[in-house]
Amino acid sequence: MQCFFVEFQCKLGQAYDVADEIANREIASEIYSVSGKFDLLAKFYVEDDVDIGHFVANNIHTIDGIERTHTILTFKAF
Repeated sequence: MQCFFVEFQCKLGQAYDVADEIANREIASEIYSVSGKFDLLAKFYVEDDVDIGHFVANNIHTIDGIERTHTILTFKAF
């Protein structure tokens, strides 16, 4: 399994709607409201043969209310 995180900058007033849609799609293992430049942080797991770029484009970038995303790849858990 591959683990990665996505930070979400949402359109004003849309963060809870975006979080709800991510949860409804059942694609993230965890979703957090965060402070700073981004509004949400979500943790994802995909199979090793899944292309993360395609996953993000097809499953995340299609959600209304997202202004910008930042994907963080992980390499090793400690």
